[in-house]
Amino acid sequence: MLILYAHPFSSYAWKALIALYEKGIAFDYRALETAEPFTHYDELRSHWPVGQFPLIVDDGVPHFESSIIIEYLDQKIAEPQLIPADPQVALDVRFLDRIFDNHFQARFQAVVAEYLPFITEKPDLARIARARDLLEKAYGWLETRLPDDGWATPHGFSLADCSAAPALFYADWVHPIDPRHARVRAYRARLLARPSVARCIEEARPYRSFFPLEVPDRD
Repeated sequence: MLILYAHPFSSYAWKALIALYEKGIAFDYRALETAEPFTHYDELRSHWPVGQFPLIVDDGVPHFESSIIIEYLDQKIAEPQLIPADPQVALDVRFLDRIFDNHFQARFQAVVAEYLPFITEKPDLARIARARDLLEKAYGWLETRLPDDGWATPHGFSLADCSAAPALFYADWVHPIDPRHARVRAYRARLLARPSVARCIEEARPYRSFFPLEVPDRD
């Protein structure tokens, strides 16, 4: 059986989990606990010494980096297809995947990192302000691109949406989406209502105390 190394509260782990749930692939979930005895970390590092996750092992072969994992799962189980076969359409899906990772995930994580004592002794308010400003600009850009309904592209639920779900879930916690970005807010709501995403939210709920900022009660 395919093995997944991940933590339920990790946004990048959600990307892989959403794809696994969408495709209905059975897997051995080896959750990486954050307290002793730190179960499964040695196994994880035997495959990838850096120790980052998510990581899957299939037939003894490790695959890591969330976008690559989803590409691999699409090759393993074709339906539902998360990366369209048409090269031009696939390019658009991959483009949005990188946007959500680099301009939403990276920005909210930059803010969160400033409040983690094992990373910084004291939050850098200027750094936080820059990250929030970039998030606001990214929301504005996304507002002009999203449709009024449906998913990130006109081609159905895809890799881009697997990336968008955790990115917008946590980004809104760090820098709430302004009501003037109505399409972004509606898209986030659609994502959170999708069964594969809702399952990730519930599995992560017991770990919300890990979040170093105030957790909103709306999700």
